[in-house]
Amino acid sequence: MGEEVSETNLHDGNRGNEDQNLEFDIYPLSSYYFGSKDAIPFKDHTQHHHLLRIQSNYAARGLRTSVEAVLLVELFKHPHLLLLQVRNSIYKLPGGRLRPGESDTDGLKRKLTRKLCVDEDGDGSEWEVGECLGMWWRPDFETLLYPFLPPNIKQPKECTKVFLVKLPASQKFIVPKNMRLLAVPLCQVHENHKTYGEIISGVPQLLSKFCFNMMES
Repeated sequence: MGEEVSETNLHDGNRGNEDQNLEFDIYPLSSYYFGSKDAIPFKDHTQHHHLLRIQSNYAARGLRTSVEAVLLVELFKHPHLLLLQVRNSIYKLPGGRLRPGESDTDGLKRKLTRKLCVDEDGDGSEWEVGECLGMWWRPDFETLLYPFLPPNIKQPKECTKVFLVKLPASQKFIVPKNMRLLAVPLCQVHENHKTYGEIISGVPQLLSKFCFNMMES
């Protein structure tokens, strides 16, 4: 009996350490500065254009791998997700396609710097890329994405990885003029597939294991 009690206490202690590691600080939206810069080309005007580009990319390079960032801010004591909006109808997590041989972290820092910073050629050192929250797969040249790779699919066409990126207490976001950076409450995004798509609408579930600390400005 004594050994069983000791083992249980050890397990509980480890769980406590894990809980501490899952705490995440979120700073107020008012702590950040938002500006604009010259527009950058946006190639995927419709879902059809995106699928055609995936098909062309697959023929030339094989599997397309994209990385996207979950950036969180606090507003009205509630976590808000920063989303890029294009053409008033398309919502995207900041990020994009990896270059051949590029690591997930380096690629995501490069994309965040290009889309959200003044100096597009910076080294991305201001971005603290954390854990990978999830991966979505596109088995074929179709619109459906899956949060798993079906076992019968041997040659998927696209993989999108979503990473949690921790923001500092203050930062400047400089956004291309043809895009808007919006802070959207998690409760509005949750399972809203029609508006935000499979990946964005699934983010609140991926974040459910975290304990958010709402920091003061």
